[in-house]
Amino acid sequence: MNISYDSYRIFYYAAKYRSFSQAAAALYNNQPNVTRMIRRLESELGCALFFRSPQGVRLTPEGKKLYAHIAVAFESIEAGEAEILSDQSLQSGIVHIAASSLALRARILQVLARYRREYPHVRICLTNHSAPDGLAAVQNGLADFAILAKGASVPDSLSAQKIDEIQEIPICGSAFPELTKEAVSLQKLAEYPIISLIEGTSSHDFYAELFLRHDLAFAPDVEVETTAQVLPVVQSNLGVGFVPHEMLFGSPEESGIYPVTLTEPIAPRELYLYQRKTQPLSVAAKRLRQMLLDNTPQPGEK
Repeated sequence: MNISYDSYRIFYYAAKYRSFSQAAAALYNNQPNVTRMIRRLESELGCALFFRSPQGVRLTPEGKKLYAHIAVAFESIEAGEAEILSDQSLQSGIVHIAASSLALRARILQVLARYRREYPHVRICLTNHSAPDGLAAVQNGLADFAILAKGASVPDSLSAQKIDEIQEIPICGSAFPELTKEAVSLQKLAEYPIISLIEGTSSHDFYAELFLRHDLAFAPDVEVETTAQVLPVVQSNLGVGFVPHEMLFGSPEESGIYPVTLTEPIAPRELYLYQRKTQPLSVAAKRLRQMLLDNTPQPGEK
């Protein structure tokens, strides 16, 4: 059968209100047209759907069977419409973000806090990833976008926009006091055990390139999976690591972590927002993305 959606829609409201006139009012239609459409539907189905009386209408056994199925469909449609309207007004929704531990030390947490204040009913699902895993999460549809350090090879299916940069510094534990008394060269630092993120991460690639530019081999003695894991490893005097300056709290004497001054400057790490080129974002994700882009620091701004 090729029965129109409008026919079933009129039947649904007529059965729901048990009145052709109330159905017409709900549909901004008129009663004669509703009556005509019901008769046409009954003719197409080959059975009566309503008993008519001066008091109104009621469903026949066939009408009850049809309504049981039609009601589920239309109530599901109405629920979907309500959900979309709620999402569009940012009264609900969810945003999935893949972010590296480095990215979480940048300004994005300030933006997320403001987003939560403005849209408290939107859920934020924030997962910690290395750069390769974060890009894969976006590619596979597990995240709306990723915020990661520049460095990993970016698939052609993803776009990239710079949103922030963050300065990292070398740090050491109390077992290496000679590194904290005066500025040291990268060549001197390379003589000590190096702590790095695992190979394949943007952080590993960044420092491998830095050492290479100074004709030094980059051969970490200890490798960890996240930037946050560098701190306790350094604190345990297993070597020298690199972390964002923002990760250092309290005095070195209290924390057991000492900043090291290099004679050669380390360039800031650039953070990018990666998303699929062909996949439209939800209203909630689009708004957060715009807030992140609006928060991008201007040249020279710290």
